[in-house]
Amino acid sequence: MAKEKKKTSQVVKYNKWGYIFLIPFIVVYLVFQMIPLFSTIYNSLFENYRQGLTQIGPNWVGLANFQKIFAGTGNDSMPTYFLNTMIMWIAGFVPQILLSLLLGAWFSDTRLRVKAAGFFKTVIYMPNLIMASAFAMLFFSLFSDAGPINSMLIQMGIISQPFKFLSHTVSARSLVAFMNCLMWFGNTTILLMAGMMGIDNSLFEAAQVDGATSTQVFFRITLPLLKPILIYVMITSLIGGLQMFDVPQILTNGEGNPMRTTMTMIMKLNKYLFSKDFGMAGAMSVILFIITGVLSVIVYKFSTKETDY
Repeated sequence: MAKEKKKTSQVVKYNKWGYIFLIPFIVVYLVFQMIPLFSTIYNSLFENYRQGLTQIGPNWVGLANFQKIFAGTGNDSMPTYFLNTMIMWIAGFVPQILLSLLLGAWFSDTRLRVKAAGFFKTVIYMPNLIMASAFAMLFFSLFSDAGPINSMLIQMGIISQPFKFLSHTVSARSLVAFMNCLMWFGNTTILLMAGMMGIDNSLFEAAQVDGATSTQVFFRITLPLLKPILIYVMITSLIGGLQMFDVPQILTNGEGNPMRTTMTMIMKLNKYLFSKDFGMAGAMSVILFIITGVLSVIVYKFSTKETDY
């Protein structure tokens, strides 16, 4: 009994140091995460904006700010901003994940023995190091009416006059999606490649002995074992997609043109903040937080659902 009590006291003593080391993280989390979260929810229930030089509020209005956000019609409405965001995210994420899976399979396959793999991995990851604002300015210059893309297409005889890429819904959304894909596929490739390299080689060797083709090995072994990494990539990409701001903001000068078809939820939130309408900005932030949480849970539950064979 005495020995057991001594061991228990030692465990408690060691655990105490673990809790002490956790204190800095808990303090930082409370100060920079939880307090701003509850403060935003609290401010969303007040009318608080500036009209000219006059400050209106803060006045308690309850859920009126939320009702006002959803009361918009046409292209100036919350469902439209959400739809714009999801369309551009999906259009960028699908080719991104496909390209990353392909590159990850190539680089992690020991049978291919890709030469200068380290160099290519560095090149693939480099777009992720470039600031999104610089990326957007580059594409704005490339695809402008007098830009090199239009000049090249005219010289090749494909078009007779400059094509206004940013004045058409499909082309504007496609540019935003393409830029997001180009910026993030390197990071996704590295994550998937790390997951593939962590799979036991004996599984692949057994599949080769049984006569399985590369395609069968990929779909029957690699993909199922990559499921946790794929779920992580999809949820983090979804959160990043819902927070899409810098690329469409710079590319369309903050207007979401044409006809607000590239206006995202964060861009609308930025407009509220720029106009000093803190009540509406708080309500928009809460809505975005709820949408992100709900979609993340749905993706997680759908992805982890057991398949019946």
